[in-house]
Amino acid sequence: MNVDRLFDNLTEEVRRLVPSDMTITSIKFEGPLVVIYTSDYDKFSTNDSLPRMIAQNIHRRVDIRPDPSTLEDPDRVAEKIRAMVPESAEIFDINFVDETGEAIVEAINPSEVVGKEGQLLADLRKESGWNVKVMRAPPIPSKTVSDVRGYLRANHDDRQAMLTRVARRLARPTLGSEQWVRVTAMGGFRQVGRSASLLTTRESKILIDCGLDPSSDNTPYFTIPEIQPLDDIDAVVITHAHLDHCGTLPALFKYGYKGPVYCTPPTRDLMALLQLDNIKLGFGENKKTPYEAQHVRQEILHTIPLKYNETTDIAPDVRLTFHNAGHILGSAIAHFHIGDGLHNVAFSGDTKYEKTWLFNAATNRFPRLETLVIESTYGGHNDVQPSRADASESMAELLQQATEHGGKVLIPVFAVGRSQEVMLVIEELMRTGRIPTCPVYLDGMIWEATAIHTAYPEYLNSQLRTQIFQQNENPFLSPIFKRVETAAMREEICHSPDPCIVLATSGMMSGGPVMEYFREWADDPKNWLLFVGYQSEGSIGRTIQRGRTEITMNMKGKPIHLNIRMQRETVDGFSGHSDRKQLMRYIGSLEPRPDKIIIGHGEDRKCTDLASSIYKKFGIETKAPLNLETIRLK
Repeated sequence: MNVDRLFDNLTEEVRRLVPSDMTITSIKFEGPLVVIYTSDYDKFSTNDSLPRMIAQNIHRRVDIRPDPSTLEDPDRVAEKIRAMVPESAEIFDINFVDETGEAIVEAINPSEVVGKEGQLLADLRKESGWNVKVMRAPPIPSKTVSDVRGYLRANHDDRQAMLTRVARRLARPTLGSEQWVRVTAMGGFRQVGRSASLLTTRESKILIDCGLDPSSDNTPYFTIPEIQPLDDIDAVVITHAHLDHCGTLPALFKYGYKGPVYCTPPTRDLMALLQLDNIKLGFGENKKTPYEAQHVRQEILHTIPLKYNETTDIAPDVRLTFHNAGHILGSAIAHFHIGDGLHNVAFSGDTKYEKTWLFNAATNRFPRLETLVIESTYGGHNDVQPSRADASESMAELLQQATEHGGKVLIPVFAVGRSQEVMLVIEELMRTGRIPTCPVYLDGMIWEATAIHTAYPEYLNSQLRTQIFQQNENPFLSPIFKRVETAAMREEICHSPDPCIVLATSGMMSGGPVMEYFREWADDPKNWLLFVGYQSEGSIGRTIQRGRTEITMNMKGKPIHLNIRMQRETVDGFSGHSDRKQLMRYIGSLEPRPDKIIIGHGEDRKCTDLASSIYKKFGIETKAPLNLETIRLK
């Protein structure tokens, strides 16, 4: 059956299933969705079971939207909403999504927009014609979230054309009855950095992650024949926003990829933020990045966000579901259901199997699971990390020592994840009087990354989610935190005689603002350098962490020689990666237990050590492949 005939059959089936008193104006196919447009949106919006019933019958995801011709002008609708909603709601912003017909009202008190028993919200939908939705306004506005939404709205037609292409590709005829599944290691195996895996079946090719090696700027093995041309790839799936997992994704669009990218909504925004910052850092250090800002914009246009526990088709024979990975905001374990029950494989990305200050522990239960691809960053037999409570105690002791004699403390952090956890710990220590209060400066992308965290509270653990919406309890808005916004302010901090704490990117000291502070403070033994995150082999951070007393760095294209006399300490326990015990406990807790486990994202000896231990303890077949190896799963 050809694609057009399939679409015609689906259209007929949908019209048959919809009650005759509900008017359908058109049915379109957008990526994995069947979209029903109606001039009777108020009838559909009050019947929650109808979309579910249609989806179950046609075996496709269904979205019901108001017909564009029924939608009033957004400016007039915004005025109407503000007039109908009581001032006590404290409306922060109203965003219109033309693509879905949604009017998203952000308010300090969202219950005031909903009204008693939802009546006001229903009236807003009826009066405006838009699908009015309400959400709590983020306490810290995010420029990135606003820019991404604005860009998608401004390029609505291009996005619709892309979604139509994806829909047609998903509906293409299959090749035949013979079925098989294999995984090719394209990067990040027996190493940390440039993570990339190719999942191949007879019908499809899926690229999981597309990272950059932070210590060398090496990219995945894109020249392998399996992905030539790039448009042979059905989809790219990104597990989370760290650059070692998404840092070369825009380069795919530079070299001709036109397909979809699947990730969680916060991952879309965070990876755009970090990729654009990577371009900026490269320009400042006279290094050329493999892509430009226009390619990041193409990536945004091609991204199809998917929330946790939502399932969607991404290829004719592959369905994707994201599950919480516990690593950073929006990080996901990508679970693939292949064929009609042929095989189920999950790629863990980076995981944390422990409740942290930010997130719940990684998901360990799946409907089916035959193969697991898992990280081994801390997979060596001696890689045991302290608990979060012990890490907080260590941080308190070191900061007390560092600041009591007037020293300055420099903490290299990744903008996403570690910086927010360190902020939470320091805020609590100062608020409770455990350490002296002093300014805590945030330099780099930390403040904007924190704002994105508050824009997606549903991805945080419940305790923090409650705190950030309490005006006087939001730890991120503590007056101890000072945002470094200019080079002049950074210069002033560097030369101030007063004690302070600076959190600055990048986390592995491979560039960025952290190097400015390090250059000024490295030769003073009163100052301290605290490592709280993983330092990859070959990175400047790992070299300094090991105790090097002299180092030559490249600063803006010029070599600079430094004598290092400042105190250096590592505070373990802040990592977003599971340690050895947590990895073994995670595998032991999996339901169901997989038949095969593939080990990656770790140094050579840690991959092989973890693989051997899993086999000995659980009797599960394990593989620790090298880059460019292919493993048949089925």
